[in-house]
Amino acid sequence: MKDLPDDGFHVFDTTLRDGAQREGINLTVADKLTIARHLDDFGVGFIEGGWPGANPRDTEFFARAREEIDFKHALLVAFGATRKAGVSAANDPQVKALLDSGAPVITLVAKSHDRHVELALRTSLEENLEMIRDTVAYLRSQGRRVFLDCEHFFDGYRANAAYAKQVVATAHQAGAEVVVLCDTNGGMLPGQIEAVVRTVLADTGARLGIHAQDDTGCAVANTLSAVDAGATHVQCTANGYGERVGNANLFPVVAALELKYGRAVLPPGALAEMTRISHAIAEVVNLTPSTHQPYVGVSAFAHKAGLHASAIKVDPDLYQHIDPERVGNTMRMLVSDMAGRASIELKGKELGIDLGDDRALVGRVVERVKERELAGYTYEAADASFELLLRAEAEGRARRFFRVESWRAIVEDRPDGTHANEATVKLWAKGERIVTTAEGNGPVHALDRALRVGLERIYPQLAALELVDYKVRILEGKHGTQSTTRVLVSTTDGKGEWSTVGVGENVIAASWQALDDAYAYGLLRAGVEPRE
Repeated sequence: MKDLPDDGFHVFDTTLRDGAQREGINLTVADKLTIARHLDDFGVGFIEGGWPGANPRDTEFFARAREEIDFKHALLVAFGATRKAGVSAANDPQVKALLDSGAPVITLVAKSHDRHVELALRTSLEENLEMIRDTVAYLRSQGRRVFLDCEHFFDGYRANAAYAKQVVATAHQAGAEVVVLCDTNGGMLPGQIEAVVRTVLADTGARLGIHAQDDTGCAVANTLSAVDAGATHVQCTANGYGERVGNANLFPVVAALELKYGRAVLPPGALAEMTRISHAIAEVVNLTPSTHQPYVGVSAFAHKAGLHASAIKVDPDLYQHIDPERVGNTMRMLVSDMAGRASIELKGKELGIDLGDDRALVGRVVERVKERELAGYTYEAADASFELLLRAEAEGRARRFFRVESWRAIVEDRPDGTHANEATVKLWAKGERIVTTAEGNGPVHALDRALRVGLERIYPQLAALELVDYKVRILEGKHGTQSTTRVLVSTTDGKGEWSTVGVGENVIAASWQALDDAYAYGLLRAGVEPRE
C-alpha cells in the first residue's frame, strides 16, 4: 500500500455495493475488479467491495481482489451487519465472514430508528445497542478498522432524537472510527441535514460521516451540507448509481471539495482524470454516460447561444465556472440556428480551421447553417457534417471523394412473410465508374453494404469504419407519412467517433445523406486526398 490520502478526510466509494443496487446494473466479479481498479486510479480512500458471506459473488470478489489488485491509494472495505440478537459477535457466522474477507476496514450497518429496531429486528432498543457495542469492539480486537452506518438515521432522529444519538454514542465509545449518518430514504433537504449533523456532532463527540440517497434530487447538496456542519467522511457512488434514483454522485462531490472548498481529497493530478474515470465506469456497467452530468458530461461545457459564444471569445471564464481541463473535460461549441459569428469562429478554431478575419465567409456559414436547420438539419448533434459544410465554404468547394450517379433500394415482400432488401449504387471514384449491388437486413443496411463494396477497393481505409448508432426522427409536417425525416448516424474508425446528419422526404433518402457524409468524413480523417 502506498500514497494513501490524509486520514483527516475520507472519500468513501460504495459503487460496488450500494451503486450495484441500481436497476439495470448486474456486475460480474470481473466487472467489480475492473471498477475497483478505476476507483483506485482515481484516488478514493476507501472502496466498499460488497457483503462477503451474503452471496458467492462478493465472497469471490474479496478473495480475488486480495490476489489480483495492488491498491495504490484505496483501502478495501467489507460491508456487513452487526451480530444477531442473542448471539455473541465472536460466534456470529456473518461477522466471521467479514473477518475472512481479509478486508482491513469493515463497515457495519445498524438500526438507528427505534421503530425499525422493534419492527424489523424484533428486538429491544437496549439489545440493539448491545449488538452494536459487542460487534464493533470484537472487530476492533481483531485488528480491523470499523465504520458504522446508522441506517435511517435522519428519520429515526425525527422520531426519537435521544435514541438516535445514543446509537451514535454507543458505536463511538465501542471504537467505531467513523459513525455515518444515513439518509436511507433520501427525503432530507440541505438545511435539515446541516442542522442535525451539527447537533449530533456537538452532543456525541463522534467523528461523523454522511451517506445520502438522491430521492429529492439533493444528495450532492446534502453531502456538502453535512461537510459544512463538520462531517469528515463522505460516502458516494460513481455517476450517482444506486437504488431507486441513486446516491450522492462521487464526481461532483469530489470536484466541489477540491475546487470549491479547496480541500485536497485526491492525490495530485487525479482530478484531471475524473471525466475519463466516469466514462470508463459507465462502459463497464453498460450504461450510456449522462451527457448532462456536472463536470464530466460531454455537454457540461458545451455552449450553444450566440450571446454566450461572443463572451467566451473574449474570456471563456465569463460563461464557465471552471476551466474544463481541470476535470479532464473540454469546452465545446455547438452550432445551430442560434449561432452567431462568434460561435462559428470558435467552432472553426476548435476544428483547426482558420477562418481568419473573413467576415464575409463567417457570415455565409452562419446563414447556411440557419437555412439548413430550418430545413430540418441539426448540427449541434452532427459535428462531422458541420465540419464538411464549413470546409466547403472555406475552400470554395465540397470535398468529394466519390460522385454518386444514382442509388436504388428495393424491399420485396415475399409470400412466406419474409422480406428481401437489395440496393444498387452507381458511382464514380478516381475516374472509374462503379456499379455494385448488395443485400442487407433492411434497405439502409443494403445501401450501406453496396456503398462499401463499391468503394473499399478504391479506398481500403473504409474497411476500418463501423456504424455504431443510427437514429431516426420524423419532423413536423402537414402530410402525415410525407413528413420530413431526419437521420443521425454515428461512425467510428476505432480511434474516434463522429456523427453526421441527413434530411429527406423519406428515411432512405435521409440515411443516404448521413452515410455519404460519414464516409467522406472518415476518409478526411484518414488523410485521403479527394479526387472528384
